[in-house]
Amino acid sequence: MIQTSSRHNSVYMRLSSKICIVGMLAVIACQRREEKAKPVDGAPKKLRVALLTPGPISDRSWSGIAYDGLKTLRDSLGAEISNIQTKTPAQFEENFRQYGAQHFDLVIGHGFEYQDAAVRVAPAYPKTVYIVTSGRVIGPNLAGVSFAFEESSYQAGIVAGAMTRTNTIGLIAGEEQPPVKASFAAFALGAKSINPKVKVLTSYIGSWEDVSAAKEQALAQIAQGADVLFQNADAAGLGVFQAAKEKKVLAFGTNSNQNDIAPDVVVASVVIDLSKAFLLIAREVQSGQFKGRVFHLGVQQDVVRLVLNPAMTARIPANAIAAKDSVGIMLHAGTFRALDALLRGTDAAKPVTP
Repeated sequence: MIQTSSRHNSVYMRLSSKICIVGMLAVIACQRREEKAKPVDGAPKKLRVALLTPGPISDRSWSGIAYDGLKTLRDSLGAEISNIQTKTPAQFEENFRQYGAQHFDLVIGHGFEYQDAAVRVAPAYPKTVYIVTSGRVIGPNLAGVSFAFEESSYQAGIVAGAMTRTNTIGLIAGEEQPPVKASFAAFALGAKSINPKVKVLTSYIGSWEDVSAAKEQALAQIAQGADVLFQNADAAGLGVFQAAKEKKVLAFGTNSNQNDIAPDVVVASVVIDLSKAFLLIAREVQSGQFKGRVFHLGVQQDVVRLVLNPAMTARIPANAIAAKDSVGIMLHAGTFRALDALLRGTDAAKPVTP
């Protein structure tokens, strides 16, 4: 009986040991799975980013470059992204609120026209950061992005002033907004810096999408003697290129690199690198270091630049290339002052707060 009992006890102990070992291994495995599931200390959070655009992302201009920037946040930061096209101020505010209620980390209103809606909505969703491009909004969770588009517009104007044969240049935009007016004034100033005889024609068509209206205005300016056209009209700008091709005059692209849209007539494009701008802001939000202010981004930060069309470079006078490059060096160094008086006191320079 004793021997039998001892044998039973021995078997029981071996079984107990095995069960304990199996249990310990299971606990360790569970712990490892839990540790694997937890984010590594210090790892950045996954962002949820939304973009409101005023026009179609297929415009190869203003809205298109914003969507490219949004995709860069997805590809570079692993962000979850969403985009919607909005047409009215009521839609601006409605979608700002919707994304705030859905706990998006960053919501971008792409254009000066989104400022008022952002100022009204941002205080209601303090955990969501609202950004307005070409805007000057400021708040605890609110910031504007001021693109120094006028800097490279001035350089483009130098080239235009040297290339016009009629001494008449045409400016065409979708709407009369302060940032657009500033870039037009800079373009004209640059043109007159190299050719004091230059005369400027300006038209606002009241739409960012009406290709026919833009073409009609371009043809009207050409009929008045304009042989160089500078447009900032988003999708409607395609109409300007159509008119330039038909009448064999020169044109400039804006926002995205539009040189290949009409390579026989487009001299250069004033380009905004929104991928770089969006990354700069998104990383600040992701790290928890965001501070509401106006982000000033231009040539010095390599966010705005003039891109010459290689197919047209040989036609640009050497003195214009030299003048453009000289201004570029000063812009990069932060020492170019010719635009200071132009911008001082304008609506484009005034901050907007809740």
